[in-house]
Amino acid sequence: MTRLRLLFSSMALALTLAGRARAQAAPDLEFLPPPPKEVGFDQNIGQSMPLDAVFKDETGKAVRLGDYFDKPVVLSLAYFSCPMLCGLSMQGLASSLKGMNLDAGRDFNVLTLSFEPSETPDMARAKKKQAMVRYGREGGEAGWHFLTGDAQQIKRVTEAVGFRYVWDDQAKQYAHATGVVVLTPEGKIARYLFGIEYAAKDLRLSLVEASRGNLGTVVDQLLLLCYHYDPKIGRYGPIAISALRVGAGLTLVGLGALVVILFRRERRQRKRPLFAIPRDTTGRLAEGEGK
Repeated sequence: MTRLRLLFSSMALALTLAGRARAQAAPDLEFLPPPPKEVGFDQNIGQSMPLDAVFKDETGKAVRLGDYFDKPVVLSLAYFSCPMLCGLSMQGLASSLKGMNLDAGRDFNVLTLSFEPSETPDMARAKKKQAMVRYGREGGEAGWHFLTGDAQQIKRVTEAVGFRYVWDDQAKQYAHATGVVVLTPEGKIARYLFGIEYAAKDLRLSLVEASRGNLGTVVDQLLLLCYHYDPKIGRYGPIAISALRVGAGLTLVGLGALVVILFRRERRQRKRPLFAIPRDTTGRLAEGEGK
């Protein structure tokens, strides 16, 4: 019975590991209140952006969206008068960009587009100044642009990336999702990253993939092999966690089979007599036995 107890303890440990792997593989989101149905991101992977859409940059200059697509692009959608989420999201994006060894303007571009048509280049310029202070990289001004435009042009972009938002008349502000969209140099949607803060690792891996290897190194390729993208949560997760879950499951199956084998063997041993009386071929007691 000692062996059975040891096996059951091992099974309990395997169950614990599987539970921990599951908890690490996906964040616990079930306790968060559900967002309004009209708010969110539809993940239009592979969708082409309207590169001919016209906006104004922070200087008031008219620009085409396609002007920025000579390299991968990180697109964030916000409105500059947002009292809370947009500011936090832009701070999180600046911190993530600062944590990478890639530079805005040289390796990729960043576009922050206001989805509020009434906002102006002056407001965009003020937001850019704040972002540059937080980003703190030399030459960052050439790689991060803040755009404004009319409702029609904004709608073309928001519909392309599946960005859904509504005006909350009671709160006097927009209800909207937070996240960034990573785009290829050809203007196609490659990845979505959700939340207020973005891990520098996730952002870098997204840019490496979006660039189709142009920015990749041997290290990047190894990282891409070790991590997989989960579109449900908009993050990268280590494949090792999934492997651990599979391994834990196989361990449980193996331990269960071993328990059955040992249990049957123990039952057979219980049915045997404690000692056997030797007999000759006729069934009589052997000479010298039983006296």
